[in-house]
Amino acid sequence: MSATPPPKLALHGRTIVITRPVGTGASIAARVRALGGEPMLLPGLSLRAEPGVRPALREALKDDLLIFISPAAVRFAARAEPLRTRATVCAVGQGTARVLQRHRIEAIAPDQQQDSEGLLAHAQLKDLQGKRVALIGAPGGRGVLREQLAKRGAKLRELHVYRRAAPRLSRRHIDAVLALPSSAMVLLSSAEALANLHEQLPGDAWKVLCKATAVVSSERLADAARKAGFKHIRMADSAFSDDMLHAAAGTFTKA
Repeated sequence: MSATPPPKLALHGRTIVITRPVGTGASIAARVRALGGEPMLLPGLSLRAEPGVRPALREALKDDLLIFISPAAVRFAARAEPLRTRATVCAVGQGTARVLQRHRIEAIAPDQQQDSEGLLAHAQLKDLQGKRVALIGAPGGRGVLREQLAKRGAKLRELHVYRRAAPRLSRRHIDAVLALPSSAMVLLSSAEALANLHEQLPGDAWKVLCKATAVVSSERLADAARKAGFKHIRMADSAFSDDMLHAAAGTFTKA
């Protein structure tokens, strides 16, 4: 279960850098303010709808098993076509399952490890021989699900309902990074976002960002952050907002 922060102001004016995709950071920014912190939006990704997916999505909804790779996959799919299906539905992470619930879909999701490996450990995905499985998401990624589903005998179709792109960082973003105090915390839940920021920020701004503490949602991201130049890293239990803020503050009490 993810953490539920207490109502006290636990961030004590600390700057929290939010690297979620463009247009998706408002809710966690509000949480940061409510906890006494100063949010700074520094998007590491931009998400864009793939055109013309409606016919393919209609066919995918008839398959035996649907796997949504992210909350964005659910949102973009639902914009293209109502999510009415008799399939077994799976979600990579509880966050994705929560978005599916808003569309009245109960999804299988990992309880502990909130990633592809966590979902693949579920009993429902052990034997997929001959089953029609639709993997709904975006191009790219590590390919773990794609590889393992094929190995387990699934008749796999991949449906890309959105795509990830690098954000357009303005001079305002760069100046905000240059002014960051070393006590800032950078929330990182995507290796691709980390790579985009590394590529787009000027060298002097990147050095300033790396003096902050990276709050990461997995060991894989911790390794990526170290290789990118971060010296101070904290591990969160998951990419949930509560868990990321729990790690950033270091003072919350687990429920």
